[in-house]
Amino acid sequence: MEEVRSSSAWVASRSSHVTIDSSGLEKAVEQINGSIPKVEWNFEGIHYFDNGPLTVQYLFVLDALNFCFWPDKDLNYDNLASGLKEALENDKSVFDADRLQKYTGPQLRELLKWPRPLPLEDERVRLLHEVGMELEKNFGGKAANIVESCGKSAVSLVAMIARHFPGFRDHSVYKGHQVFLYKRAQIFAADLWGAFKGQGYGEFSDIGSITIFADYIVPAVLRQLGVLRYSEALASIIEANSEIGSGAECGIGSLALVVWYPVPISSTSQNTLNILLKGW
Repeated sequence: MEEVRSSSAWVASRSSHVTIDSSGLEKAVEQINGSIPKVEWNFEGIHYFDNGPLTVQYLFVLDALNFCFWPDKDLNYDNLASGLKEALENDKSVFDADRLQKYTGPQLRELLKWPRPLPLEDERVRLLHEVGMELEKNFGGKAANIVESCGKSAVSLVAMIARHFPGFRDHSVYKGHQVFLYKRAQIFAADLWGAFKGQGYGEFSDIGSITIFADYIVPAVLRQLGVLRYSEALASIIEANSEIGSGAECGIGSLALVVWYPVPISSTSQNTLNILLKGW
């Protein structure tokens, strides 16, 4: 994931609206170090798991759709995970590659038992079609075959997914520089590792090489802890609950990436940050 780390470092060193407060970082770690409980994957019981390739298929579909919940105040990740779980329990062929290519927006809503259009519904349907077509074309219709081809390497898995599935290939440009995210591809690797407890389809020799994911909750938490400081301009936009469009100056680099690889800070602070972020 060197391209993720190096491009994130480039952004962090040039961020216009966000800075790291080293004293806030040290204080936050002192407060929470050793107090973060170990959380088991699926402790809420919202995910499908059968210890086999169908779980891999479920997770790949889930992570393909795992984005943009906030426009619908009642919709969250739990609705997506549990809705897809129930659909699969009712029909084991619901995520077959040929069926994924044919879903419509209303049919996806029906799977999730959601009463109204989903945020970015057309894009979610497009991604289902893409996943189905590429799985059928190159992987025998099975996401498990992607995993098996990666030699127990999470890094190789992320790279293969980004290469074959454009919808997982999240790049952007910040101040003329290409930035790599690979959020949902990395989440897929992490979900496999968590679901299978590091064994079978979840066995990766390099699981520690993937990065923290560019989730909008992370900077919000770090700001509340006093680790991140926002410019007045950015803070006013956020506090007004105004949407920041993709590619906006105070969007991608300032919010999502600066928390991954802050530079420059002392080696002590770098170790402290690593401890802090292991909790998320």
